[in-house]
Parts: sequence; C-alpha cells; structure tokens
Amino acid sequence: MMYICVTMSNSKLYKGSLNVIILKLLKEHDKMYGYEITQKVKALTKGELNITEGALYPALHKMEAEGLLDVEVKKVDNRLRKYYKLTETGTKETVNKLEELAEYIKTMQALVNPKLA
Repeated sequence: MMYICVTMSNSKLYKGSLNVIILKLLKEHDKMYGYEITQKVKALTKGELNITEGALYPALHKMEAEGLLDVEVKKVDNRLRKYYKLTETGTKETVNKLEELAEYIKTMQALVNPKLA
C-alpha cells in the first residue's frame, strides 16, 4: 500500500488514493515529472496533502511496469528529468478509477450526510 504524508488529521483516508491522484493529474497535464506532481498536489490542496518522494516514485515505477505510464527522459539545465505520461491503457484506467471514486464518494455521502445525497 502506498502512503501519502498529509497534514490533516484524517490522513488514513488518503492512503491508497495515490494512483488515482497521479492518473488524474497526468490526464489533465499530459506529462509531468515527479517533483512537479508533488508540488501540483500541494498547491491544489492548499498544503493539506503532501506526497512524499518515498511514496511517489515507487507508485510511478509500478504504474510504468503495469503499462499505465510511458517515461520520456529529457535534459533540462544539464540534468536528466523523467517525464511521465499516460499510455492508452493508462487513459482507460484513469476513466475507470475516477468513476469508481465518484461512486465511492456518492456512497459515503449517502452514509455520512443522507440529506445531501
């Protein structure tokens, strides 16, 4: 299981969500490098969610091995930078995972606050 370091007290809720977060960001931004992913998540959540490198890179490598991501290496400022991009399979998986997540949120909403469901 992947762990995400969060500053919120309900950090256990975020465990296991890392792959979905990565897939969604790559779907929206075409290709990104690791540090860029961590900073985007931090910005979008106003610092509430911080993905550690120790969680991010194993997740990226696993998704690459599963055929969900392609990697492109570019030289930037005399350094090699790995950019991650969704494969066709990764794009389909993103759609599936986001649908699953939406259903899960809807179900939890019905349980937690039935008036809003």
